[in-house]
Amino acid sequence: MKKFIVERKLPGAGNMTPEELQEISTAFTSAISALGKPFTWLLSFITEDKIYCIHVAENEEDIRLHAKHGNFHVHVIEEIKLVIDPSNAS
Repeated sequence: MKKFIVERKLPGAGNMTPEELQEISTAFTSAISALGKPFTWLLSFITEDKIYCIHVAENEEDIRLHAKHGNFHVHVIEEIKLVIDPSNAS
């Protein structure tokens, strides 16, 4: 399985209400169920006008299929090759 970061442009994303966030979360998880294959949504980061999602999937096509099932726009998909954090500094 590979890890991907997915960029979704959504104007006003940073101003979403708790109810709207719950709606999106429910749609993400429902789309995963519809896939019927290994796929994990780890978390998402929301900025003013974008949502960045971290997913674990077999390939980029599964990311696109998840988006299709959930009717989500996908603007950029990048495979995460490496991760660094403060623990790498020592």
